[in-house]
Amino acid sequence: MEIPSNSGQNRIFIIGYGDIGSRVARLYKEKNYIVAGLARSPESCQMMQDDDVEPVTADLDNKDSLSGLSLAGALVFYFAPPPPTGVTDPRMANFLASLDSNNIPRKIVYISTSGVYGDQAGRRVTEKTPPNPGTDRAFRRLNAEDQLREVRNRLRVQVVILRVGGIYGPGRLPEQRIRNAIPVLHQELAPKTNRIHADDLARICVAAGKYGRDGEIYNVSDGCDSNMTEYFFQVASHLGLDRPPTVGWEVANRILSKGMLSYLRESRRMDNKKMLTDLHITLKYPTLDSGLSGISRTQHTNNY
Repeated sequence: MEIPSNSGQNRIFIIGYGDIGSRVARLYKEKNYIVAGLARSPESCQMMQDDDVEPVTADLDNKDSLSGLSLAGALVFYFAPPPPTGVTDPRMANFLASLDSNNIPRKIVYISTSGVYGDQAGRRVTEKTPPNPGTDRAFRRLNAEDQLREVRNRLRVQVVILRVGGIYGPGRLPEQRIRNAIPVLHQELAPKTNRIHADDLARICVAAGKYGRDGEIYNVSDGCDSNMTEYFFQVASHLGLDRPPTVGWEVANRILSKGMLSYLRESRRMDNKKMLTDLHITLKYPTLDSGLSGISRTQHTNNY
């Protein structure tokens, strides 16, 4: 399971090779870095091979399959989600169990979620705001962060944590939801939300690999104050569709999914100054308008 390498400082390993992973790989390949990634299925292997990324076959749900993983000196990006249930992340535990004093990555960059802050009633949060997770999915991410902090202390591996807001971009717009006229909250009731364009997130990940300080957390957001209803309205306008209808909380509690309601019950605004300064980032898409303008109507898909 050796990562192809001709230089320890030139090795990138991606765990969780999806949309963001492929974008990060592309940025490194443009600079002639050697990129490999963890692949569980033949489909994942093929996706990596198509991107000229070396697949390493293993399964985060199978601890034994990770025992031969060689990551010494590599820059590791961990993008894999936790399991869909529970309040811990056993996948992260399995991965970290493969590390020891003879197998220490140069740095681990982890994508966490802004959800670890929980409901802040619209207040602005910085990296010093104490976590206050209100959902199991946020507890799982905070648990993964805690595991990384423990292995950092034990093995002296560098760790950088990115707490990311909602991701949008090509292939990540809620077209079908809007076409189905699924209601959103009245605008005056809508929670404050935070978003980042997928291209900017990939660039931020690369910057975190280069400039991110060991042990630090960075809020990842474009920094624009917005709410969820505004987001759906702007996406509808971009796609040339009617705006979704709006409802109050009484109706929303009856007809919206539990997942959507859990998002609607949390409101916060993320301060991104530390990210911009420490990671030397100038956002390509600092507003939703600028981000949407770069997405053609043939690049969207039906998700939320």
